[in-house]
Amino acid sequence: MSPWVSAAIAAALGAGTVRARRRLHALPVLLPAGEPSAGPRRRLLAARGVAADEGVLAAARAHADREGLDVLELVPADLPAEEALGLLRLVDPAGYRQDRLAAGRGAGYAVLVGEDVLQRSGVDPDRSRDRVELLALTRRLKEYATASTDLAVAPGLSARAVPAGLSGRAAELRAQGLPPDLLSAAQLAGLALLAAAVLRDGRWGVAAAGLYWLQPALVLGAGGPLRPADLAKASAARPLRSLGAGLRTAAEARAPEPEQAGAPDRRAEYAAELAGGTDRFFEPRLGHCPWCGSARLSVRVRMPDLLQGKPGRFTLEECGACGHVFQNPRLTVEGLDFYYRDFYDGRGGEGAGTVFGRLGAHYRARAAMLAPYASPATWLDVGTGHGHFCDVAREVWPDTRFDGLDMGDGIQEAERRGWVATGYQGQFPELAGKLAGQYEAVSMYHYLEHTRDPFAELDAAAQVLVPGGHLLIELPDPQSRMARLMGPHWLPWFQPQHQHLIPAVNLRAALAERGFTVLAEQHGPAHQHNDFVGAVALTANRLAPDPHSPWADPALLRPARRAARQAVRAAALPCLAAAGLLDAVRTAVARRTDGGNAYRLLARKESR
Repeated sequence: MSPWVSAAIAAALGAGTVRARRRLHALPVLLPAGEPSAGPRRRLLAARGVAADEGVLAAARAHADREGLDVLELVPADLPAEEALGLLRLVDPAGYRQDRLAAGRGAGYAVLVGEDVLQRSGVDPDRSRDRVELLALTRRLKEYATASTDLAVAPGLSARAVPAGLSGRAAELRAQGLPPDLLSAAQLAGLALLAAAVLRDGRWGVAAAGLYWLQPALVLGAGGPLRPADLAKASAARPLRSLGAGLRTAAEARAPEPEQAGAPDRRAEYAAELAGGTDRFFEPRLGHCPWCGSARLSVRVRMPDLLQGKPGRFTLEECGACGHVFQNPRLTVEGLDFYYRDFYDGRGGEGAGTVFGRLGAHYRARAAMLAPYASPATWLDVGTGHGHFCDVAREVWPDTRFDGLDMGDGIQEAERRGWVATGYQGQFPELAGKLAGQYEAVSMYHYLEHTRDPFAELDAAAQVLVPGGHLLIELPDPQSRMARLMGPHWLPWFQPQHQHLIPAVNLRAALAERGFTVLAEQHGPAHQHNDFVGAVALTANRLAPDPHSPWADPALLRPARRAARQAVRAAALPCLAAAGLLDAVRTAVARRTDGGNAYRLLARKESR
């Protein structure tokens, strides 16, 4: 092993140690309460075995009142060392409250919750919960108080009432939305790398291993709000304990997960739908371009469903006259329902929410695009999903009323969370008459490509906008160089969901025909850094489909197939890391050259 590799490992460990130490000192600490709290009513939800006395409860309520918090995660001061380090890896206390899309994180011992949040989220405060359930609950509660959730160390709260490792680390990771199989593989690979560094490159290898060994003491042992009772033991035996924890987590992750309620029924439903094949999900193939009418068509790409692995094969054709790319033959309404099911809601809802929750910078940039031209009082986000954009856009437009529209049930949840003021469920063209002339801004971010008739959607936008109102659109760019380079593994093809991929010149012309003036167009800033990571992820999905999905071939559950899937996922880890680096370089180039995999348009509706 090269000394440079060992030095890089040591540098990474050093940086991680400094970061954890900084985050430790950013953790707020509860102060003894003075006068009884006169603020909103709040309830303490604690894991089984955890007790908080009146002093802790009063101090927590007083802190929540001072800080304006609806959800306050209480962290025991004697949190075990590895749990403390894990929490500091996941949470930056300095920015946690301000990050509306940050996943709810905590220690899983106790959380103080306002009555309004409990009511909107439908959480029963009197139900008994273990730590795993409380960790999952913290994630849910943060979604109902995105800008009023925080953590604080509670000196009077003890972690020793809950036996260590009672629930299993894999279950705890799953409750936090983290993949235990991938994390255990990464942990074991890291330990192996450290061992190789020690054996093959003595000086730097020993330095790296020593830094890893002493990390708990270096982070937690020099003063700070957390004082783990097991710090000495955790530091002395860290390599062995880490190896044991990684092996146990890997074994727990390989064990079959408990079957979710209703899973057999869902499998039976999918089996019945697929018994007759997938041909009925497709309309007859078109012989002309739906955008310009030309018959000069050629196949751009063919692919299976690389997103969910559902049966079927899909073709995108390109018009030689105008460059429009469209699904041909396209899915019927029944087919769309089949392939969308369990993606944004249901079984796939959590994964989709995780992806959307990582796009905060994109959401802010989209919202800021309008700033030089208008200050809208009302804004309708079409295809809003669960309302992630609307929630973040309030940082840019705090006085704007954001409403959302979507076909899925997620729009109702968005309204309950408070991410949208009003949620409309249904087809935009069908609801446009009801909403006519009510909005000063309408946005369609990665929505138009999903629709069956983009022209009808643009007509609907013109109908609901006031004269002088603004329309904001973001779309994948089918003219991206990466689209040809990566073929079916270019993520923005997004089959079978994307029906139309529209070149920017075509969209500008369609807007002009409807009385819009394009004010701004962005390509580089709209680029999403997922070209290489997406290609690796889609390839891994293709090679190792999820055996637990209700439409999967039962043969995938056989031990040999499960082992092969684990091997593919483990091999994908270094590939994903390398892809992430390539995407970082690709993004820097795209932003500088104003060319990427997506584009944005801002247009004004002119008075007629």
